[in-house]
Amino acid sequence: QVQLVESGGGLVQAGGSLRLSCAASGRTFSSYAMGWFRQAPGKEREFVAAISWSGGSTGYADSVKGRFTISRDNAKQTVSLQMNSLKPEDTAVYFCAAGFALRTIVGGVCDYWGQGTQVTVSS
Repeated sequence: QVQLVESGGGLVQAGGSLRLSCAASGRTFSSYAMGWFRQAPGKEREFVAAISWSGGSTGYADSVKGRFTISRDNAKQTVSLQMNSLKPEDTAVYFCAAGFALRTIVGGVCDYWGQGTQVTVSS
């Protein structure tokens, strides 16, 4: 079992930055690919970024490429999402997730989910 808890959300002006963190518990954390998803009010959950279990491979949604960076620290059992040049359309609840592999995360298939953290970007 893996438990995930997100933090770092908040209110930021357009063009600003936020860093989200996801703290995991469970001895199998390092065996999982990790990812970030987001869901805005009235919209479906969408993939944002993913990283392989080793951290050697990453994937991003086209909408965030060049602005967001996902990273992980298996020793600390954390995964982070650095968000730069934020836009109002980035406003959403951001969820941390764990899955079998990078490609499965990208496809939205995850085994564990956090409760989410709110990110609000004002114009």
